[in-house]
Amino acid sequence: MASYQQLLDQRAQLEADIAAARATERREAIVQIRRLMSEHHISTHEILPRRAARRARALEGAVLYQDPVSGATWSGRGRPPRWLAGKERELYRVKL
Repeated sequence: MASYQQLLDQRAQLEADIAAARATERREAIVQIRRLMSEHHISTHEILPRRAARRARALEGAVLYQDPVSGATWSGRGRPPRWLAGKERELYRVKL
């Protein structure tokens, strides 16, 4: 049977693998969506309902990312902060 520390190490590795796989699949999905939108001349206004578009505008300036260590936040606008540089942004996304 594995020790407690070994299990924690395995869990950390699994979480890292899951995050990497999610990021890869997400990037591929975005590329496919953009390609299809371009091929069929579809705009975002045709896809998003008006309510979602209003909500998106309302969220402008809202905190979207937070550093769990320092508690620092970023709205997603402007230059990314140093604590987020080179890291997968979705891991730091605040749940709305």
